[in-house]
Amino acid sequence: MWHWLETLPPLYQTLLATGFTWGVTALGAATVLATREVNPRLLDALLGFAGGVMLAASYWSLLAPALEMTQGQWIPVATGFLLGGAFVWSADKILPHLHLKQPLESAEGPKTNWQRSILLVLAITLHNIPEGLAVGVAFGAMAYGIPEATLGGAIALALGIGLQNFPEGLAVAMPLRREGLSPLKSFWFGQLSATVEVPAGVLGAAFVLIAQPLLPYALSFAAGAMIFVVVEEVVPEMFHSGNADLATLALMLGFVVMMALDVALG
Repeated sequence: MWHWLETLPPLYQTLLATGFTWGVTALGAATVLATREVNPRLLDALLGFAGGVMLAASYWSLLAPALEMTQGQWIPVATGFLLGGAFVWSADKILPHLHLKQPLESAEGPKTNWQRSILLVLAITLHNIPEGLAVGVAFGAMAYGIPEATLGGAIALALGIGLQNFPEGLAVAMPLRREGLSPLKSFWFGQLSATVEVPAGVLGAAFVLIAQPLLPYALSFAAGAMIFVVVEEVVPEMFHSGNADLATLALMLGFVVMMALDVALG
């Protein structure tokens, strides 16, 4: 299996990897077909775990390789990192969306009369773009034979993103079910939020394939975008229901799991 993956072109590898991350989101969303409620403590723990995975992936799979490629020159990495955060911040201002557990009047972006369910899905969809980009950049980087860009590291990143996508799919589908949508519609919108990861991943891989000198910028860009999402969205949501200690411990566990994956496979 490993040898077969090594023989595939980077774009095909990216398609498989982002297809996997989407599939795990769909699996999480599918829980809505069995129940319309999830224990708030469990949801906060899952969100914390997802945040820990994203934080660890941002460093171990993206920032650390970028620093090694630049031989410790931090300015290109810092520039890409800040641009990634600025990209998500700008998208937040342009696209109407609503974060989980927030009232409708707290919707961000341009004012609109769109339904709450659409705004919820748009928020997750928007913040899934950096995850797809990160996976695509990681697989695209391997084409240059750079020691810091390995198949194991890219697979570890895809596995980590997949792990955190399960609670993400659940966290989108369950509120939609509670608001009156049918189980099938709730599932549909829950999995739909992750479909953007596939084109974002292909775009990220294609970009680095044609612009090798910008590879450290691309890696750190994806890292900055993901960390912005964790701090701006995941952390406030996991603390919203008063389970701060549990969510924090889960975040630390997620960080360790992702770190172990990257070290073991990368």
